[in-house]
Amino acid sequence: MSHDTLSRPVKTDSAPAAERPARRRRHWARRANPLAGAGTLIWLAVVIIPIYAMFSASLTHQDEALGHNALKPPSRPTLDNYNTVLHHGFGHLLWNTVLAAAGVVLIVLVLCVPLSYVAVRTRSAWSGAAFRLFLLGVAIPAQAVVVPLYLMIAKLNLYDSLLAIVLPTAAFAMPVSVLILTGTLRDISEEMYEAMALDGASTTRMLFQLVIPMSKGGISTVVIYAALQAWNGFLFPLIFTQSDGPRVLTLGLFDYVSEFGVNIPAILASVVLSGVPIFIVYLVARRALVGGLMGVGGK
Repeated sequence: MSHDTLSRPVKTDSAPAAERPARRRRHWARRANPLAGAGTLIWLAVVIIPIYAMFSASLTHQDEALGHNALKPPSRPTLDNYNTVLHHGFGHLLWNTVLAAAGVVLIVLVLCVPLSYVAVRTRSAWSGAAFRLFLLGVAIPAQAVVVPLYLMIAKLNLYDSLLAIVLPTAAFAMPVSVLILTGTLRDISEEMYEAMALDGASTTRMLFQLVIPMSKGGISTVVIYAALQAWNGFLFPLIFTQSDGPRVLTLGLFDYVSEFGVNIPAILASVVLSGVPIFIVYLVARRALVGGLMGVGGK
C-alpha cells in the first residue's frame, strides 16, 4: 500500500446525528412525485369502488336492490343471494368453466411455446413471414368469423359441447400468446444457446432444459391471459352451446333473468363467486405476470 493511499483522508459523515433525519426527509421530498401518488390513488379508487359496490349490492334483499345506494352499506345484509346461487347449479357451472379454461390453457401452451421458439431461433424469411401472418389474428374480431366458425363446429359434430367453446377460444388466444412468448424468448442470450449447442444438446433438449425454464414469466402471463379469455368468454358459449350440460358461468347469469324481472343481487353474488378463483390465480402468479408483461416486445 502506497504512502499516498495511507495519507489520503477518509470521508466520514461529519453531520451531527440530530441533523441526519432531517436530511433524509429532504432527500425523500426531492424524490417524491405528488402527481404520481395522486394518480395512483385515483386509479385505486376507480378499481376498488366498483368492487365494493358490487359486493355491497350482493348482500341486499331483492326488493331493495333498485333503491339501494351503491356506496352505502346495506341496512339489512343477507347471505340469501349467495345461498341461492350455490344451490342453483353454481358448482356445475364452475366445473365446466374450469374445464374450459384448463383446455384452452393446455392447447395454447402446447402449440405456442414451440411456435414461438421456432419463430425466434429460425432466421429464414419464411419463418418471419409465417410469424407476421400468424399475428394478423390479433386484428380479426371473433364477431367477424362467428358464422364460419358455427358451420365448422356443426360439420365436426361438436355443437353443444365444451370443445365447441375450447377450440375457438384457444385459437383467438394464440396470436397474443405468441407475441408475449416471442418477446420473452428474445431475452434469452445467444451465449446460452451456443453453450448448449457445444454441449451437444438437440433442439428438443434446448426447448425443455433452457427455453421453458428461462421463460417462466412469459408462460405465466400466457396462462393467465388464456384462462381469462375462457373464463370471461360469452360469445362462443352463447352461439355454440344450447343445453345445460356444457353451460358455463357467463351463461349461468341468464338463470336469474326472467320475463317479469331480474334478480340483481343474485347476479352480483354469482359474479363475486365466479371472480374468486381467477383472483386467487392472479395473486399466486402476479410477480411472474408482471415480469412477463415487461418482456413483451423483446430487446
